[in-house]
Amino acid sequence: MRSTERDDRVSMIGRVDAVLGALGSRAETLGISEIARRTGIPKASTSRIVAELVEHGYLERTDAGVGLGLRLFELGGRAARPLDLRRLALVHMADLRGATGQTVHLAVLEGTEVVYIEILRSRSTPPLPSRVGGRVPAYATGVGKALLADLPPERLEAHLPERLVPVGPRTVTDRELLVRELAGIRERRISYEREESAPDVGCAAVAIRGEDGEPIAAISVSVHLGSADLAALGIAVATAANAIAREAAKARYRGAGGSARRRRQAR
Repeated sequence: MRSTERDDRVSMIGRVDAVLGALGSRAETLGISEIARRTGIPKASTSRIVAELVEHGYLERTDAGVGLGLRLFELGGRAARPLDLRRLALVHMADLRGATGQTVHLAVLEGTEVVYIEILRSRSTPPLPSRVGGRVPAYATGVGKALLADLPPERLEAHLPERLVPVGPRTVTDRELLVRELAGIRERRISYEREESAPDVGCAAVAIRGEDGEPIAAISVSVHLGSADLAALGIAVATAANAIAREAAKARYRGAGGSARRRRQAR
């Protein structure tokens, strides 16, 4: 292969990565012009790249613009580390859903965001806006705050963006107030959210700790506000988190830099 062909291919891969990255940080759809603005790629080139990604299922077109496609989540779901964690947690998530009748989320911390790696939806209440593979700023979610609260203070800043922008009607955007709230969560172990990530949505969340005390994930029960007692749900969530932590300890599963990995027991 000639060097110019290699350069062109690398350039195209970089552009595809930039387009997916522009869409991958939040659960929203964007127009071609906005994607071009965020990536710095000319609009005509952006349009061609988006068209190819739509054709192969990596992106989807909607009336509002372009969003991430199912093909990405199919591939992402093959990632070994989250799948190992999902396997460990699934039985306890199902028990929690059965006990509460509400939607159960499992999420990991990645940078300044949480990524939902499993969702067991309520069979009796209206669907919530979250989705597997979806990303939300950690400071604006119950699971995210549970994970942030369990971090050593010297590592917290690395997982907060420069500006705390509103995500839901009651997102905490004052840094000092957030730090105080995280201290309270650390004290009681249960994180409560009320309309911080979306209107009319609340949750109770608890971090799942590894053997070293570091958070490897968080589990939550999410509800439409007014449909359940969050304080009572928090106790059930804590029980499930402790059970998953015991499973993780048996499997030598530990957190590393906000993501999780499974370390097999030496034979």
